[in-house]
Amino acid sequence: MDGRAIAEAIVHLGSIASGDGLLEGLTSGQWTVLRYFAHANRFSRTPSAFAAFHGTTRGTASQVIKSLVAQGYLGQTRSKTDGRSVRLDLTDKARAIIADDPLKALVRAVGALPPGVRGHFANTLRRIQCHVASETGKPIFGTCDTCEHLEGDGRCKRGRGPYACSFVNEPLTEDELEELCIHFTPDRPAPPRTPTIGAAS
Repeated sequence: MDGRAIAEAIVHLGSIASGDGLLEGLTSGQWTVLRYFAHANRFSRTPSAFAAFHGTTRGTASQVIKSLVAQGYLGQTRSKTDGRSVRLDLTDKARAIIADDPLKALVRAVGALPPGVRGHFANTLRRIQCHVASETGKPIFGTCDTCEHLEGDGRCKRGRGPYACSFVNEPLTEDELEELCIHFTPDRPAPPRTPTIGAAS
């Protein structure tokens, strides 16, 4: 397959994986919003960050977000430092339907790949994402565990938590390391994780 054929296959895969018609009464666009806010970290759960992630206008993003707030799928929290800014979080109603995400068939297909193939595939997709983002002037989103702003090695030192973000000067929990962030800057090897009590050696 040449480059164009592969690109068209990626677009087609996304199209058929997102489902057709309504599921749980939500459109594919609304599912896209819920999916983003389910995986974005607390610094990136804003309308503007969602718009940047999906390469759409803030106006278009706001309309879809408003519909989900009205239907009770997203809750809004005003920023304590900036009254004009809001953080959006999934409500219990939204979390209850995440298991019915139209992408579940694609998730299963990727999960069925051998670990080595999956790792190579993930690295290839990351390279493609970075190239396209650079060429189109779009921001590159990623997770904290491979970001140059990540500080810490999983151990608490001098009253500081095990991890922190140097960009926003905020502590991070281990769970947050795998969430999407708008401040992501590649690349950094994944940090060592402190073994949990009772874990196999």
